[in-house]
Amino acid sequence: MRDRAADHRPGVSRRTVLATAAVTAAAGALDWQSPVRAAARSGAVQQSKSAPSAARFADPGRAVQPRFRWWWPDALVRPDEIRREIDQIADAGFGGVEIAAVHHSVSDTSVLDTARHGWGGAAWVDAVEAALQQAARRGMSVDLTIGPSWPAAVPGITPDSEAAVKELVHGAVTLEPGAAYSGAVPAPIAEAEAGVTRQDLLAVQAARVNTANSTRKETGLDQASVLDLTASVRDGRLDWTAPADGTWVLVSYWVRGSGQTPEAGPHTDPAAYVVDHFSKAGTRAVIDFWEANILTPKVRKLLKAAGGALFEDSIELETEGLQWTPGLPKAFEKDHGQKLLPLLPALVLNHGNQVFAFEAVATRQLRHDFWETVSGLVDEHHFTALRTWAHSLGLELRSQPYGLQTDAIATAAILDIPEGESLGFKNLDDYRCLAGGRDMAGNTVLSCEAGGYTGGAYSTTWQKFLRTMGGAYAAGVNQTVVHGFSYADLPGVDWPGYAAFTPYKGTVGYGESWGPRHPTWKHVGDVSGYLSRVHHTLQTGRSRVDVAVFRQTGYTATGIGASWFTATGIPLGWTHQFLSGPLLDLPAATVRGGRLAPDGPAYKALFVEGDFFYSSAVTLALSDARALLRLTRAGLPVVLLGAWDTVVPPGTPDGGETDELRSVVGKLLAQPRVRQVNDKTEIPAALTALGVTPDVSYATSSTLLNAHRHEDGVDYYYLCNGKHAETVKPAVAAIDHEVTLRRTGRSAVPYLLDAWTGKAERIARYTEDGDTVTVRVTLEPAETVIVALGRPGLFGDRHGNSPHAVSSSADEARFTDDGLVVRAAAGGTYETRLSSGGRTVRTTIGKVPEPTGLTAWELHVEDWRPGPSATRTTVVEHDVTLDALTPWSKVTELADVSGIGRYRTTLTLGDAWTGGHGARLELGTVTDTCRVTVNGHRLPPVDQIHPVADLHGLLKRGRNVIEIEVATPLGNRLRVSDPTVYGGTTRQDYGLMGPVRLVPYGEARVR
Repeated sequence: MRDRAADHRPGVSRRTVLATAAVTAAAGALDWQSPVRAAARSGAVQQSKSAPSAARFADPGRAVQPRFRWWWPDALVRPDEIRREIDQIADAGFGGVEIAAVHHSVSDTSVLDTARHGWGGAAWVDAVEAALQQAARRGMSVDLTIGPSWPAAVPGITPDSEAAVKELVHGAVTLEPGAAYSGAVPAPIAEAEAGVTRQDLLAVQAARVNTANSTRKETGLDQASVLDLTASVRDGRLDWTAPADGTWVLVSYWVRGSGQTPEAGPHTDPAAYVVDHFSKAGTRAVIDFWEANILTPKVRKLLKAAGGALFEDSIELETEGLQWTPGLPKAFEKDHGQKLLPLLPALVLNHGNQVFAFEAVATRQLRHDFWETVSGLVDEHHFTALRTWAHSLGLELRSQPYGLQTDAIATAAILDIPEGESLGFKNLDDYRCLAGGRDMAGNTVLSCEAGGYTGGAYSTTWQKFLRTMGGAYAAGVNQTVVHGFSYADLPGVDWPGYAAFTPYKGTVGYGESWGPRHPTWKHVGDVSGYLSRVHHTLQTGRSRVDVAVFRQTGYTATGIGASWFTATGIPLGWTHQFLSGPLLDLPAATVRGGRLAPDGPAYKALFVEGDFFYSSAVTLALSDARALLRLTRAGLPVVLLGAWDTVVPPGTPDGGETDELRSVVGKLLAQPRVRQVNDKTEIPAALTALGVTPDVSYATSSTLLNAHRHEDGVDYYYLCNGKHAETVKPAVAAIDHEVTLRRTGRSAVPYLLDAWTGKAERIARYTEDGDTVTVRVTLEPAETVIVALGRPGLFGDRHGNSPHAVSSSADEARFTDDGLVVRAAAGGTYETRLSSGGRTVRTTIGKVPEPTGLTAWELHVEDWRPGPSATRTTVVEHDVTLDALTPWSKVTELADVSGIGRYRTTLTLGDAWTGGHGARLELGTVTDTCRVTVNGHRLPPVDQIHPVADLHGLLKRGRNVIEIEVATPLGNRLRVSDPTVYGGTTRQDYGLMGPVRLVPYGEARVR
């Protein structure tokens, strides 16, 4: 591969596309937006104009609220129902929707008349108008998918059209030495899809078999032997005699439309076909269809008021052969200076598998070059072109830029909003790949298609959703598109209404259809409020990340992590993101104060290792080596793992390129801010030698995950007790240890930001050491906490520079309206050392009542059952007396009940209960959502992962009434009401299972 920094050949490289797109976006960021939509869309950026405050954290606004993927059965919807569902979503605390035509659950396609109700038709446009109108009234925004279902497709083209997605398929015949072939050119081994009526012969070649190049699945060929026989084809026939010097393979290559249609169609009449993602023609077809059919003057106007983003799902282009576009040979030659066709034997695919191979290194290099060119084409002709068009409409472009062997990290930098998914991503490093592209491009949002679970329909809990998302937020996600909200009804569906993905092939589908059909919808505002505050925090300012991991091949959705950092560094507090070569050409790729992208993620070091996607080969593009040399000469610490004296280019090298590369790498290794290590265990010592330390640290390995944001001297730390991947064993355990956090301002003090209640509280016990603050973090598995470090009084606390506790023998120290107090579960005298001169204060707490287990409850249950129609629910009431808490599945009359349960118990407190006492109410195990009321006072939302309520000031001497309301999924009811679909599911344990304990504490002021 040539080094493009010194190459003056015509053509647009992948790196040039990315750099140009970034500059264009920065220069014209506000040109295409109306002031109202610009303010709403940029969310935290606009909010950052004002100082942080408790009120802003408590109610951060629509822009950062979670969103719903809103599934419509094409346009078989009613405008009045559309408006009603917008209101339902808005009232529940969600800030936007993404309209998607999805109906995997509809097996009888006669239900959907695509001629009258197809995607993109008149009925679709009317429904979109209704959604946009109501969203504008409610201050919400609406995202629109670029085609029906996925991948991007439009009606009006056929599989044979220039704009349709293409595939390269091959035929092959093996010839013994000296054997003659006379007959029709070998036909493709894979049959064409329905609707494909033509296929064009691209080339016919012959190559000698070389078993030394064979692999377990690939037939080895001699690259130098490849002969072009295309000119010998006459009227579709070929006459050729193989040389006598070995076995030969005759290979034909055919270009045709793949015939792919969007998922679970038909959605349109005429049928929609997937467009060519690598050509201008494919994108032009999308734009032309929208301009002619969807973008009426009214829709255009409404998009300015309530439009959010144009969205495209993951790039799932399905073919039996190789992804292709007619412009590929020309683009490849411009990029790499060599003809593509002679290399085709080592590129062609059959059912996703490689067929032939040349010598191993040459094969790796040419495959790298091929997919690099494909990356450039999809970035230039698809993503950049779509973004430009979206901006002209007042929209952003949001997309999941993976599914192909292309550089998703680089594409993420082109997108306004890159998106990952909890269903398809194998671990947190998949998100960190996209986060690197986002942050280097200077963008804010990394979205996630969240909460899709195989077989999860009507049995998914919000607790499971929160456990999944806890780690994703630590990896860079800061917008949640919940999967999903189904339109209410469709002819022929059963209770509780139409669902996009269930039944699926006759059984329980994937994803969930949230909404008022669920008992938990009554509590969903607590969940959406929590998510909104997490999003608000994680969209504030800019990311701060310890290390950038350089990835030669920028794939994601692979589950492949980074040496040492993923397995060992994360448990020690280190954070990292992934960068690929094109990101080093962005304007942000500068160094100041030893930091890469100092006004963005401010990486402290760059880590480079072999290419995991090519057997960890030690490769580096010459242009990337030069970029690394430039960066470290500017002061950036760099650590390289492996034998870099043997480095080779990742693609096919030009004459002398390998020697030049090794010369540049030699200069790189000689720099004072560079360390080379031979084993991953040596990485921490190298970082220490370079003076690089993480922003978050603790004494021992922990399951704590963290994300750091910074703005105007305030540091925000999101902490989650989670794991790198949900399949990792053993399970996460509770943690309770000190955590040291780096602060920007030496006078900064710590605040606890409670994302469940919206309360911001000055932390009362911590230690300081220069630019760090150490606090105690206690978290149950999947539980989260947000700590902000900012100036005294930042969040409205009145304690200013009041002394805080450095240590205390009491259980807890708090700042209250009375000042600094300590709390303990037992009476006694407690010593507290204060920050003012190290003074130690003794504080006495009187006798504290013993903890009490609450076992006897009166339970009233609203049992949700099918009503007179698919969208109506009948409620049957049950009253049960419980001497001990037990799941509903173990109570005869509640075994298959789903609904809402209200638990009520009475607690009598004697004369020993005084005003100096408070208590925590520990709920134990609850499925699913819950709310707490004490003596008629409903408490703020409790953490649904670890439900504990502070009852300070709410209990009194004498009789106290505690009520706990629990809402469940619908799965248990559906097991018996619709056994054909749901009868094979396992009965779940619902309700309040406890143990429920009241744990009193005494409180006294520290004087």
